[in-house]
Amino acid sequence: MKTSLIGISLAVLGLISTSCKQPEVQQKPNIIYIMSDDHTTQGFGIYGSRLASLNPTPTIDEFAKEGMIFDNCFVTNAICTPSRACIISGQYSNVNGVLDLEGEIGDKQYLPQELKKLGYETAMIGKWHLHDEPSSFDYYKVLVGHGEQGEYFNPVFIEKGMKYEFPATKETETIKTEGYSTDVITDITLDYLKNRDKTKPFFLMHHYKAPHDMFEFAPRYKDYLEDTFIPEPASLYDNQNNGSVGTKGYNDELIHIIGSSVSHRDTLRNMGMHMGIDQSIPDPEYTKLTYQEYIKRYLRCVKGVDDNLARLFAYLKKEGLWENTIIVYTGDQGFMLGEHDYIDKRWMYEESMRMPFIVHCPEKIKADQRTNALINNTDFAPTLIELAGGKAPEYMQGKSFKSILETGEEPENWRDATYYRYWMHMAHRHANPAHFGIRTKDYKLIFFYGKYWVDTDNPDAEWNKASWGNDFTRHTPPAWELYDLTKDPKEMNNVYDDPNYAEVKKMMKEKLKLQREEIGDTDEKFPHIKKIVDEYWDK
Repeated sequence: MKTSLIGISLAVLGLISTSCKQPEVQQKPNIIYIMSDDHTTQGFGIYGSRLASLNPTPTIDEFAKEGMIFDNCFVTNAICTPSRACIISGQYSNVNGVLDLEGEIGDKQYLPQELKKLGYETAMIGKWHLHDEPSSFDYYKVLVGHGEQGEYFNPVFIEKGMKYEFPATKETETIKTEGYSTDVITDITLDYLKNRDKTKPFFLMHHYKAPHDMFEFAPRYKDYLEDTFIPEPASLYDNQNNGSVGTKGYNDELIHIIGSSVSHRDTLRNMGMHMGIDQSIPDPEYTKLTYQEYIKRYLRCVKGVDDNLARLFAYLKKEGLWENTIIVYTGDQGFMLGEHDYIDKRWMYEESMRMPFIVHCPEKIKADQRTNALINNTDFAPTLIELAGGKAPEYMQGKSFKSILETGEEPENWRDATYYRYWMHMAHRHANPAHFGIRTKDYKLIFFYGKYWVDTDNPDAEWNKASWGNDFTRHTPPAWELYDLTKDPKEMNNVYDDPNYAEVKKMMKEKLKLQREEIGDTDEKFPHIKKIVDEYWDK
C-alpha cells in the first residue's frame, strides 16, 4: 500500500513538472481606443507647446510617459467624419468614399469586423459621427442629436438592439441621460467593462465629444484658469509670409471671408461672435479678449477629459486589466488655437494636420519612448489588427507600425512622406479652400486648387452643395505653398517662389505625384479638378 502511494505521488509530481515546462498560452491583449474630438497637440503637456506650462493634461501626460509618444502622427483629411472613416476602414477618403461630412461609410467598418474574426468582443461608446449605424460592433451606445454629435449636457444616446432608423429622427426611440457628456460617456464605458463577456478579449472604442466647439464645460471647471494669462501665438497678430493667393486672394481681397478667425478679420465667422465679446471693441484688444476666453473654455473641456480618464484608468488597474490592455489616446485631427489667426481645423497647416497619438501597454511596449516616425490615421487599423495577432488585410491602404511600437525603430523602407487632402470647399462659414499636399519630416508642399470646386463645363453634374461650396461667387485662386519645417516649424514663410528651393520643390512634387498614384487619388472621376491640377502643376 505504502509503495503504491509513493508511486502515485511520483506520477503526480511528474505531471506537475511536465506541465510547468509547457509554454504559457499568451492571452490576447484587450484594446481600448480613446479619441477626443478636436484635442490638438497644443492642448497637452507632453507635446511641449506654448500651453504646456499650464499643465492641462496631467493624467494623460503620466500615461504617455509609460508608453510611446508619436511626434509625427498626421491626419489625411482634417475634418471629423472623414477622419473617423479613415480610422475605421484603414483607407484614404477617395477609397472609403467619405470625402466630406455627408459621406457614408456603409459596411466598410473594417476594424471591428477584422477584430471579431480574431475572437474579440467589440464595442463603440460615445461620439460615432458617421452616418450609418455602427452595425459591425457587438455592442454600441452612441450620441445622437445636434448633427449626430450629441449635446454637451443631458446627452441622448441610441443603443444596439433598439428599433429605429439610422441616423436618428424625431421619432427614433432614444435613451435620455442627465449630466455632462464626458462624465456620462465614461459612466457608460465603465458599465460596459463591468458587464462584458469576460471569456473574450475586448476591443472598445471610447470616444468623447469634448473639446469640440462650442466648448461647453462642466460647471465645476468655471474657475479653472480664470485668473491665468494664456500664452499667445505670435502669428495671431503677425502672420508674416504664411499663405498665398489661394488663402488670401489677390491683394488680400479674400482675407475677410477665408478661414474663420479669432480677430475681427473674418467678418463671416470669428470666435468672438460665439464668446459674447462686444463686437465694437477694436483690435488688438478684441483679439486678446477673444483668445483668452476661447482657450480657457477649450482647456476646461480638456480638463474634463483628463479627469475622466483618471477614473477609467483607476478602474482598469483595480480590475487587473491595466497590464494587458493596449490603450491608444488620440484626437480625430488637430485644431487651430489662434495660430495664424485661425480657429477650427480643415487646414493642412501643422496645428490642424498633426494628431496626438500615444500607445500604452506595459506587457508589450516599453515605457518612456518617443518616435518621430511618420504615421497617419489610415495606419491605425492595420496596426491594431496586427497587435491583436492578426494580419492586416490587403484592402487596407494603411501600414502597420507594430514593429515601431515593439522596437522603437523605423523599419527599412518606412514611409518618408504622408498625403493629405481636404475635399470640401468654402463650406460651413469656416470657408477653407479645397487643397491637397504632402508632408515629409523636413518639408511640406500644399496645392490649393479651390477655384474649380464645381464643374463649370458640366453644371448639371452631381456635387455636394453642403460641403463643396455654399456660394457660387466664392472662387479662390489656385496656388502652391512650400514650407521648410526644419528652419520654419511654425510655417511663417512660404518659400515656393524662392529660387533656393527649386530642387526641393521638384523633389516634393515628384513625391506628391507618386503618392497620388499609389493611393489612387488622381482625380479621374473629377475631370474639372484634374484640369486645373494639370494646368498649374508646373507653375
